[in-house]
Formats: sequence, structure tokens, C-alpha cells
Amino acid sequence: MSFSISGKTAIVTGGANGIGLAIGRHFADKGANVMFADMDEDSLIREIGENKEDDSTTRYFAGDLRERLTLANLLSATIDAFDQVDILVNASRQVLPSDPLDPDDEAVEMLLQQNLMTSLRLSQLVARRMIKQAEDRDGGVAGTIVNLSSIAARRTHPDLLAYSVSTAALDQMTRSLAVALAPHCIRVNAVAFGSVMSASLKDTLRDNKEFRSDIEEHTPLGRIASPTELAETVQYLASDGSGFMTGQIMTVDGGRCLLDPVAAPAH
Repeated sequence: MSFSISGKTAIVTGGANGIGLAIGRHFADKGANVMFADMDEDSLIREIGENKEDDSTTRYFAGDLRERLTLANLLSATIDAFDQVDILVNASRQVLPSDPLDPDDEAVEMLLQQNLMTSLRLSQLVARRMIKQAEDRDGGVAGTIVNLSSIAARRTHPDLLAYSVSTAALDQMTRSLAVALAPHCIRVNAVAFGSVMSASLKDTLRDNKEFRSDIEEHTPLGRIASPTELAETVQYLASDGSGFMTGQIMTVDGGRCLLDPVAAPAH
């Protein structure tokens, strides 16, 4: 079965930097049409370029994806540019420290909005479009949705309560949508990853070399994943090669979840 995504159209949120940018670029390199979506328009222009030509396979959309109207406009812009949408990658996410003993700490609400509700609402909009496309094509595979989660959903850290709760909710959303959308031939899966060498992690490690040693020590494979390794996993879930997979949370963490949770941090 083919792992090809050539000719398909993908929306990748969080596409201005880090992991979302790496996934979008990887998809474009593999022949997909890609709409990079993010709030940071300056970074989108810097990384993607204007690319407004009719034959361009990459476009960008800038806006606050927490707003319902922005999500609708993103979908409309994608259809205007590429006529269809076959793949949605919900890669927009945020990590905030939280105080588990502070009742005034709003981090849980903020991350549920950013990491869960944005992905849920966009998935609902895109799924409706995928169903319509399948009807117009007289059936067949309607599309795929891939959510980016974290091993923090299954592990605990005192400072990551909000992030852990939001990613655990995202995992359950993945399973629930998979069941709801299966009759419409839409598959929904997620990738729960550990440490990936994104731009933000590079900056963190530059200032804290002990943190890198800590990550590597608690990762059985002894290293940090490259963004390409994560992007290839997302490609697999978006391709026909995973055609009988839905509702699954694939773990890409170098074996970290196999260790004692106390010994291995979730971040």
C-alpha cells in the first residue's frame, strides 16, 4: 500500500514555525498542496513566502484559529486555492506552566481552548467538507485528520498540569471523532511525541545544556528526535498506507514512556 500524499491537499496548523512548519514543508516536498496556517503572519511570510501564483503548491493563511470565523475563512481560503482538502494536521499547540495549587491559575482553560477546542472545531468544519467531497466523487476515502498530541497526556509533571490535561483531552477527542467519522470514511489518528528538536527546543537547550543530558538519559534511544522523523510519521497516518488505522495514538518518543514515570520527565 502506498505512503504517497502527492496531489492531495493538506491544511497544517501551527505552520509558521517548529514542528508544524517541518510537517508542512515535508508534505510539500512529497508533492502535496499545503496551506500553512498560523497566527504569526510575519513568520509565515518569512518561511513560506508570498506564493500567491495560481500554480503554487504552498499557500499561507494568517489568523487567530481560536476564533470560529477565522476557522471558516481558513477552510474557504484552502478551497479557493486548491479546490479540495484531503488532510488536516492539527499541529497548533501551546505549552504553558501551571500551578496545580492556585485556583486563580487560568492555564488549564487557556490550553483547553488552544490545544483542544481549536483542533475540535476545525476538524468538524473540515470533516463536513470532506464528506461533501466524497459525495461529489460518488464515495471513496473522504479524508484523514492527524492530531499532534504529547506523551504528557499519559505522564505527570507538577508544572505541566494544564498541558497534560489538554493533550489527554485531545487524545480522547481523537478516539471519539474516529468512531463518529468512520461511517463517512474519514480516519482520525494522533501522534504523541516526546522531545523533538524544534527551534524552540534548540533555544532552550542552548541555555540549559543539563536539560539535554536529562532528556537523553531518560530516553532509551539516547537522543532527541528530528522534526523529519515526526513529519514522516504524520505522513504515514495521512497516507493510504495506514488505511485501516483510526482512533490510534501513535507514540514517537524514543522509548521514554517505557521507563518509570518518576524517573523520566514528560517534557
